Amino acid sequence: MAGDSVSTLILFIAAMLVAAGVAGTLVTNVNELSNSVDTQSADVTDKIDTDIEIISDPGSDAVYNSDGAENVTILVKNTGQKTLADDGTGLDVLVNGSYISDEAMTVTVQDGGGPWRRGTVAELEIDQSLATGEEHRVKVTVNGAEEVFEFYVS
Repeated sequence: MAGDSVSTLILFIAAMLVAAGVAGTLVTNVNELSNSVDTQSADVTDKIDTDIEIISDPGSDAVYNSDGAENVTILVKNTGQKTLADDGTGLDVLVNGSYISDEAMTVTVQDGGGPWRRGTVAELEIDQSLATGEEHRVKVTVNGAEEVFEFYVS
């Protein structure tokens, strides 16, 4: 009888150790999953709250300056709920499929500068020479919100 009690006790202790190990692993995995969901939901919230609209006139001669400076100037309005960085941080700009670095682009928030709040317009001046007699595209992306601007340089 005493041998049965000892073997039952050993099996009980072994079962408790296995259960504790499984529970520890599950708790760790659930915590990691929870943190991942929190991070993902914050990213989705930023994407939902961010929206932009390019308001430049594609037929205007003000879009491309071919006299010496050779730059593209477009006006981008923040139409989302999120306040965007006034220095262009987070903006990705492509001109005809080529990425434009921060050094080749200047962002100026209209109405005296300051934060790029909802309803505020920013001027993007991009140092880029373009071929005349062709159609060109500028794609602006911020937090997943993107706008494409097509214009013709005569």
